[in-house]
Amino acid sequence: MSYHRPSFTLGVEEEYLLVDCDSLDLCAAPEEMMQQCMDELEGQVSPEFLQCQIEVGTEVCQTVSEAGGDLARLRTVIARIASEHGLAPLAVSCHPFADWHKQHFTDKQRYRELERDLGGVARRMLICGMHVHVGIDDDETRIDLMSQIPYFLPHLLALSTSSPYWKGDDTGLNAYRLTVFDNLPRTGLPPRFSSWSEYRRSVQIIIDSGLIEDCTKIWWDLRPSDRFPTLESRICDVSPRLDDTLAIVALTQSITHMLWRLRTRNQRWRIYDRFLIGENRWRAQRYGVSNGLIDYARGEVVPVAELLEEIIEMVQEDAEALGCWQEVQSARRIVKNGTSADRQRSVHAHAIAAGASAKEAQKEVVRSLIAEYTEGLDAHMAKAKQTAQGA
Repeated sequence: MSYHRPSFTLGVEEEYLLVDCDSLDLCAAPEEMMQQCMDELEGQVSPEFLQCQIEVGTEVCQTVSEAGGDLARLRTVIARIASEHGLAPLAVSCHPFADWHKQHFTDKQRYRELERDLGGVARRMLICGMHVHVGIDDDETRIDLMSQIPYFLPHLLALSTSSPYWKGDDTGLNAYRLTVFDNLPRTGLPPRFSSWSEYRRSVQIIIDSGLIEDCTKIWWDLRPSDRFPTLESRICDVSPRLDDTLAIVALTQSITHMLWRLRTRNQRWRIYDRFLIGENRWRAQRYGVSNGLIDYARGEVVPVAELLEEIIEMVQEDAEALGCWQEVQSARRIVKNGTSADRQRSVHAHAIAAGASAKEAQKEVVRSLIAEYTEGLDAHMAKAKQTAQGA
């Protein structure tokens, strides 16, 4: 039996927070700033749920390097325009000390409807994420892979964790964002569907009931995109460093390709119960890369470094075919050096040890996040340009 090869194209969405350069607290995007961004970025930027948020999305990209160049360009433009208004963007899932009570909604029909439908749950949504679209144009292939990829979602979440603080408190979690997000309906690990038609029948019942107008209000950790022929991974925190973002994007694309490759050989990844995957999801949310995930076959908790090595070895053939082997291997650096959540706590601890007050230590965390937002952007734009010229 022959199998049509999906495109495996990439699209990456990142959500940013805007802070005042002096107070380092959240600040609503001025209307003039948003218009400047939209004029210069032509459809790749949009307001988000809260006025202090802004979202960007890459063009459809063929490679991780191309996506990296586009994200670097987007980040650069947002940072430049924001600075003209005394603001700075953060690529982080929760602001270290902001209070959600003090934020305001973007005046847009979709967001007014969310506030109406979700009540107090919506008002707490002071969180940002990173979404990765992988092009899978065949419906049945898309739904089949959607049942297998969830095994790997906790591993990707662990690498991305950037939200240890909430309203000035260290929550003890590395990804507090999910604690907030999981209060919404239609979130969490996706159900398992045996076919595309079963998936469509299920969601159509909710649509026909008038509860949602389309599938964009289904917010599972992994979903078929309603607008594009893609599988969209939504579990990850947004990463302050673009290098970390691209490592996670490369792993997401390579894992998807690996599972498709198994499918062409009439093989598939074992389907584990949501209960088991949910336990690893919690461990990733709680500990990031520091305290291991369950290896279901061995029946024991195994260090994330060891599990990552197994995944890297497993997807090497796929990463090389996709041209992202270097980015996949760079995920080791995240485990070795820690995630953003680990760095934020380290910055905070060093500031306290140096005599800073709790409030000033929190501000030091924000300053470090501002610096990381632009780290390495020129190099990624140059690399993408060089790759494009070589092609």
